[in-house]
Amino acid sequence: MNHLTLRSVVRNRESEWAVILAGGDGTRLKSLTRKIAGDERPKQFCSVLGKGTLLEETRNRTALELAHERTLYVVNRMHEAYYESVLKDQPASNLVVQPANCGTAPAILYSLLRIAAVDPQALVAFLPSDHYISDDARFMAHIRAALDAARGRPDLVILLGLDPESPEVEYGWIEPAETIEGHPCVYGVRRFWEKPNQLLAQVLQLRGCLWNSFVMVASVQALLGIIESAIPQLYSSFIGIAPFLGTPEETDLINKLYERMVEINFSHQVLALCPERLAVLKVTGIRWNDLGEPKRVLASLSIAGVRPHWLEAGLPQFA
Repeated sequence: MNHLTLRSVVRNRESEWAVILAGGDGTRLKSLTRKIAGDERPKQFCSVLGKGTLLEETRNRTALELAHERTLYVVNRMHEAYYESVLKDQPASNLVVQPANCGTAPAILYSLLRIAAVDPQALVAFLPSDHYISDDARFMAHIRAALDAARGRPDLVILLGLDPESPEVEYGWIEPAETIEGHPCVYGVRRFWEKPNQLLAQVLQLRGCLWNSFVMVASVQALLGIIESAIPQLYSSFIGIAPFLGTPEETDLINKLYERMVEINFSHQVLALCPERLAVLKVTGIRWNDLGEPKRVLASLSIAGVRPHWLEAGLPQFA
């Protein structure tokens, strides 16, 4: 690689950002996280898989491809007692602190506007903090491929879809369309299937549909565009306070905005409305689980061959 090409790569990567979503309440996993931590902390602040907390594992995985100084963390102020020790080394500008959990759409929009204020041409990877991933390096290589594809197609939002291991009825599914020209592993999106019944899930698996990981990569502008189109009222509310982001007024304005906000799900109320503006990159060769329920945690521990200390007393009642 010559010096000119190397400078180009470095310049490109300086506009790559990560957002780690860590503001959820983890309600469905509370029966397990109480056993692990002995308190009410959400799963992302627990050592669920026997290593660091899920948030720390996500941060370490993300750092394999994306710079820590351009990694934001979306958190919930009510969880400060749990995240302050994990994120104590982060500057305040890297924390997107929500007053409450109002769903994934406000969390994503808030972080996008923070990034757009300093880097309007940025590419962003959004990563939930509650996944089991068997091979971090291989997974982040897929993130790298998605970033490169998004640079070539800044009009598209690229989702990561997992090659399904089973006809899972608790996951969302993506039905791929034709490949995107010039990107042989990236497909258009025909439609979403949300939590299908057992028979439909079997059909979807046979048809080559993919598990929706809710990991996505896109330009800031593409994501802002689909949010404005799908939920214009929320978009307008945030745009009204965008000039105050990074100022002393930000916290008070965000508090007032969240006080009147209803919960908005990004998958259901944004992505599902505009499949023509989406693409999916097929992820293969990786074991993956969304750690939303105790049975998935136990399955992931079995896959990983890990038996953490909290299991030594025997399996919990939900197993």
